[in-house]
Amino acid sequence: MTTTRLPAALAPWAGTLSAISPELAVAFGPLLRHLDALVGEREPVADVLGDPDGLGGLARSGRPDQLLPSEWLLADAYPDEFLRRYVDGELLHLAPEFRTPAARGRIAVLVDAGPTQAGAGRLVQLAALLVLHRRAAARGTELVVVVLGDPYGRRLTGDLAELLPAWLAARRPVDPTPSDVQHARAGLDAADQAWLLTSPRLADRLPAHPRVLTSEPTRWSARGADHVVVRLDGTTAELRLPASEIAVRTLRGAEFRRAEPAPVGPPSADADADADGKAGRALPAFTTDARTLLARGRRATTLLAANLPNGDARVITAVRARRHDLPGPVLAAGRIGRRLIALYVRGDELVPYVSGRAFGEPGGHTADLAAFGTDRDAAVPEEMFARPVLPLLRDGADLLLPLAGRWRRIRPDGSVADDGALGRGAHDRPHFDRFREPRLFAGGPLHEEARDARHFLHSGGSQAWSQDGRTWQVRTGPGDECRISFRENADVIGLVHDGGRPALITVSRSGLVVRGVRADGVRTLTRFSGASGPPAVHPTLPLIAAEIRPGRIVVGDANTGRIHFQIGGTE
Repeated sequence: MTTTRLPAALAPWAGTLSAISPELAVAFGPLLRHLDALVGEREPVADVLGDPDGLGGLARSGRPDQLLPSEWLLADAYPDEFLRRYVDGELLHLAPEFRTPAARGRIAVLVDAGPTQAGAGRLVQLAALLVLHRRAAARGTELVVVVLGDPYGRRLTGDLAELLPAWLAARRPVDPTPSDVQHARAGLDAADQAWLLTSPRLADRLPAHPRVLTSEPTRWSARGADHVVVRLDGTTAELRLPASEIAVRTLRGAEFRRAEPAPVGPPSADADADADGKAGRALPAFTTDARTLLARGRRATTLLAANLPNGDARVITAVRARRHDLPGPVLAAGRIGRRLIALYVRGDELVPYVSGRAFGEPGGHTADLAAFGTDRDAAVPEEMFARPVLPLLRDGADLLLPLAGRWRRIRPDGSVADDGALGRGAHDRPHFDRFREPRLFAGGPLHEEARDARHFLHSGGSQAWSQDGRTWQVRTGPGDECRISFRENADVIGLVHDGGRPALITVSRSGLVVRGVRADGVRTLTRFSGASGPPAVHPTLPLIAAEIRPGRIVVGDANTGRIHFQIGGTE
């Protein structure tokens, strides 16, 4: 079976386009890029950049004085190649970083779901929603969709995979009126950036207002409309629509999907070699308080362990991960003292692997999967091996493992005891996250409000809790309290400290943008954004790790975003 892959020009869109099929993403490519350029010429990604805060990485655009010195050397030695790269937008610039305020207005899109916008108009709306969703993620905020004339006043939010089907289903039997637009705008917050997607007929009846995007068909073929005229704030462009076959499937909802971002570029040379493995990415994880980064290899039977030294933070240190090839797929692992202990699946058993000084008697702590109260497939589902390794903790002579929704205690004789349910925050994640587990908090008693909170997070002696996942109350070890909130459609994956000030580490729902959110501002961790999977945050140290490309993991400061260690060539 042939898999459609995104062309290199759409690589920056991979996260956004993961909500639609790769075939539609490729067909939509020209329309998306032209529409994005049309919007970008009139609207900056961020309204206020804030105070300069150093450099945040590399970019494909910028001022001439931001070009890398190597690009100027290229201009001197190979002027024709320099000119080609300039025309194709391939020159590299230093990207400045800015401190931005924590409170940001949303991007609110008012959509016309009436009969006039059926067909071609809805395709343009879909492309606009993809463009605006990507811009909302870059701004650190969320996209909210308001259907004009909806009698219930519903607002569509969430991931694109949830938002797009809801938008498509919100068809209205009549066209909206100017009063519907006025009512929808009145219901928005003052800081929201409002866009209107409608027909020229309605737009002509409205007072002049920025960010009004209209579309109507202009050219037709035997199979229907194939070109549209798009107008935005007085600028007109004629754009080509996707082929009728895939356009019809899209309007029926057949091209929407929940999936990982489509692979970019040519197939990997390792794809066939890894066909018998259960993991395709080396997802990093800090499973204990040790300075040890763990990751599965591209085969589920390979465990990579990198001990991070206390080196000079001003330079990037290359760290080599030690490779451990186990007889079966690795389920859990942890650095316990000087030992590295892992559990792997062998048939219907869970078997320990120890690197270092022996732990217990030979053959001890080997448990039947049936002892976990369920069959093998239910206890260890296949997809679990495509996620980071689970934590493995030691309690006296026993091993503690979170599996199948419960803590499990594995005794030296192989018997298994139920040690209690996973705490708050562990149930609503696709894999267990020990940093959210209240019972692992060693900083003293839980705050009274934290006991009943839906979300809980801790780091060292600090604890944080939230009811909605966006407004958090943080209490540090010394007893200081502060409130941290954000409006971005993102998940909190860690809690760190910068000079005593707590900061939440968030990753956008698209999985692309990683930020440090404090009470007084937001910092984008550019070098850890756009990774192949979710980053890992250390439970007690301000360390963050991400696989920026296959086989290459970087580890750095979760406060400043600077890279300290580079782990590559591990396989």
